[in-house]
Amino acid sequence: MESLMTRRASPAAASPLQRRAMSVRATASASAAGEPDLSVRVNGLQMPNPFVIGSGPPGTNYTVMKRAFDEGWGGVIAKTVSLDAEKVINVTPRYAKLRAEPNGAAMGRIIGWQNIELISDRPLETMLNEFKQLKKEYPDRILIGSIMEEYNKAAWHELIERVEESGVDALEINFSCPHGMPERKMGAAVGQDCDLLEEVCGWINEKATVPVWAKMTPNITDITKPARIALKSGCEGVSAINTIMSVMGINLKTLRPEPCVEGYSTPGGYSARAVHPIALAKVMNIARMMKEEFADGQSLSAIGGVETGNDAAEFILLGADTVQVCTGVMIHGYPLVKKLCAELQDFMREHNFSSIEEFRGASLPYFTTHTDLVHRQQEAIKQRKAIKKGLQSDKDWTGDGFVKETESMVSN
Repeated sequence: MESLMTRRASPAAASPLQRRAMSVRATASASAAGEPDLSVRVNGLQMPNPFVIGSGPPGTNYTVMKRAFDEGWGGVIAKTVSLDAEKVINVTPRYAKLRAEPNGAAMGRIIGWQNIELISDRPLETMLNEFKQLKKEYPDRILIGSIMEEYNKAAWHELIERVEESGVDALEINFSCPHGMPERKMGAAVGQDCDLLEEVCGWINEKATVPVWAKMTPNITDITKPARIALKSGCEGVSAINTIMSVMGINLKTLRPEPCVEGYSTPGGYSARAVHPIALAKVMNIARMMKEEFADGQSLSAIGGVETGNDAAEFILLGADTVQVCTGVMIHGYPLVKKLCAELQDFMREHNFSSIEEFRGASLPYFTTHTDLVHRQQEAIKQRKAIKKGLQSDKDWTGDGFVKETESMVSN
């Protein structure tokens, strides 16, 4: 069987050192002009910046995906599709918000967002035709198809073949949707079962001819286990995290849960700013695992609560190659990408970084165990005690250095 690296994008076959060199060369012109270069090359895919529309409503049809490209997003991941859209029936309302102010004041900042939305309810052929039109109009922009299917090898192979024929640049596999159709072994039902995940990844990677990213669920004890299996099974990258299973709240006037559909609700996926620290931890764990166990250029796409350039910088400092935004677009709109790019460049200027690659993963070495933290602090205390602080005796006071000598013994 033809190897993964020969049947997919040839740049991905380069060594990590070669890929880094290509990235450095790509940034030369921007660096020469003194502007930090945001362009990235991931699994052979060239993007003008690392910001990618995450799969969901912001990538649900031609009109909104075209808007994303026009605004300057580095890439777009379309809303997840499957072979039979007729089985997908959404309800309304399907979103609920959590605000920062007491009692959820209407003008308070949105910090949490829950959805009970399913994958695309549009006919597959309709979506594929729109993919083709987008690639015709934007041949140099990155369009990624998100796919999810039932536990059926033939169905997975048919879906992959049809989506690839539309001209998409890569595939993201939805192993992580936390709600809807688990009885059909779809979404998180696969991502939470490592044996099932390994089997399905095998089916996918024996058929796919473009780079494959496996989207991870955070609703699992150790996210590195499914990430490791996906990469060992041939996926070129992983994306993390999808939404966190949640109940948004109870309406204390009606005593009904939110979002409320005909008086009832169901647990759904939680996102927005409040999940960012959780996402950082999950991404950090995956990045450490990848650094220790994989050296073939596998990529990491970070997701979770990104609304500022600094949010994105944190993910990149942990080792992310790209940063996805979905809920942030639903709250702030497609022009958000301009703010993200400007703020990320401000961060890069502050630290004299000329390219993304210069600081990608720079903070990862500073994570350790609690036992090691205790040891490091004990050693630091010993060293500080060994250095004499302040005056040791009244005879040491001098007239010339009186103020500095006084300050040397002040504790705050």
